[in-house]
Amino acid sequence: QVHLVESGGGLVQAGGSLRLSCAASGSILSINTMGWHRQAPGKQRELVATITSGGSTNYADSVKGRFTISRDNAKRSVYLQMNSLKPEDTAVYYCGGPITTMSVTTSYYWGQGTQVTVSS
Repeated sequence: QVHLVESGGGLVQAGGSLRLSCAASGSILSINTMGWHRQAPGKQRELVATITSGGSTNYADSVKGRFTISRDNAKRSVYLQMNSLKPEDTAVYYCGGPITTMSVTTSYYWGQGTQVTVSS
């Protein structure tokens, strides 16, 4: 069984910063590309950023230059540093990705989400 737990969300003023964390636990053999997604009220979930196991990153155009995704493979954790936050960044942020378990089964896992609210 695998669990992803996000933390670090909260309320921040426009222009401020937050750092989200996502920790994986359970019977894990390997963690592949991980991503941060977000879903605002009434909108579809959208991809924010991804990072491969080797550290290659990719970002949505809307967050390029403001957000930085990173990971610590030893801690089985992924992070999202969010700077220069805008009200339109308000959403529930989810981490997720394909994880291979000790039974050599690969499935896509999601965390429970963490709320980020940016006030104007």
